[in-house]
Amino acid sequence: MIWLLALTVFVCITAGVYLALSRDVFRCVLGLGVLGAAANLVLFAAGRLGSARPAIVPLGEQVLGEAGNALPQALVLTAIVIGFALICFALVLVLRLIQVAATDDAEQLRHAEPLPDDPVKPPYTPAALEPVHPSMAQGERS
Repeated sequence: MIWLLALTVFVCITAGVYLALSRDVFRCVLGLGVLGAAANLVLFAAGRLGSARPAIVPLGEQVLGEAGNALPQALVLTAIVIGFALICFALVLVLRLIQVAATDDAEQLRHAEPLPDDPVKPPYTPAALEPVHPSMAQGERS
């Protein structure tokens, strides 16, 4: 059972990385969703897979015993909901980006960025962004 789960996680991670490194923006978002599913499988495996007993500590005992742990199950359920919402939001953003840019190629989207000498979006200049100490600013004014 554990080997099947390990193989499933491996396939999910491989497919997720392949899709996330694609030039198609839509595939990148789907790849991140598959990677999230692989992480959920790993978290779920931490809660003992083989046991069908409920996660109830018997009266007089302090250890759970052979029952499955409910905490990883709750964490995975929460991660599934958050991941689904994140993927839906990312898909809406990608669809809007494709609509506005008229392309879904990540390389063409990179060429749509402004040039470094563009007056609207100037390049990073460290001297202009340096913080000025208040005592130095007063000394220059006097």
